[in-house]
Amino acid sequence: MKFYITIGSFYSRAQVTRVLLKLSHYFYDVESIVGWNDWARTKLVRRKNKFFGYAQQKFGDNIGAAYYILTLRGSFRFAGQSEWFRPDSRGRFSFDFISTPDAQIEEVDLSGTLINHNGLDNLMKQNKLQTLSLRGCPEVDDWFLARLHVFGESLVELDVSHCCCVTVGGLAALQNLRKLQRLDISGLPRLERPGLVRILLEEMLPDCQVTGAEYEQGLIQPDSQDDNEASTSSGVKHI
Repeated sequence: MKFYITIGSFYSRAQVTRVLLKLSHYFYDVESIVGWNDWARTKLVRRKNKFFGYAQQKFGDNIGAAYYILTLRGSFRFAGQSEWFRPDSRGRFSFDFISTPDAQIEEVDLSGTLINHNGLDNLMKQNKLQTLSLRGCPEVDDWFLARLHVFGESLVELDVSHCCCVTVGGLAALQNLRKLQRLDISGLPRLERPGLVRILLEEMLPDCQVTGAEYEQGLIQPDSQDDNEASTSSGVKHI
């Protein structure tokens, strides 16, 4: 004889209802927290990448761009200078860069910041920009890379390693960076065949050294077992 035991055998209907209500409230709260977190992050990214038009009008394009970089907790170096301007661990920085409004930015390090394609509006007039590091920027995507064509006559070195939103489509848009000499594409999770992408990039930019991907990465390798089976079957046919 088989016995079937249900929840009602141990708990009353009222107790089961209370448990289910608690569970539903719990999961509703978790969903609300996740939704609020996404909303807060979107708002933060939008605020970080606003256009600093007032700063550019009052102090010039170069100072406006410099201020934007520092507010993102990035760093930069003016052309003709060896000093790098960067914020401290709390995000505070000196305003000494305001004293050189005519100096253009030559190197920028925005690694790990929240820069996105909208924030690029603050850098568009930096036509002497030679080095740009975007390592590990979560908001850098294909649309962002497509907008880098404005630096086609100046950009020499670009680092997009560990940018989780970059695909082969965005890398293809870098064909307009004709003066590019170094490109780092390591750690891009959306590249299915990094080795093949490297070959295509080197053909597209023959003067550029592409690093971060080996030629054999992601290439289709012949299956030795299938080859053995094929050779065996062909031998049987000859027999």
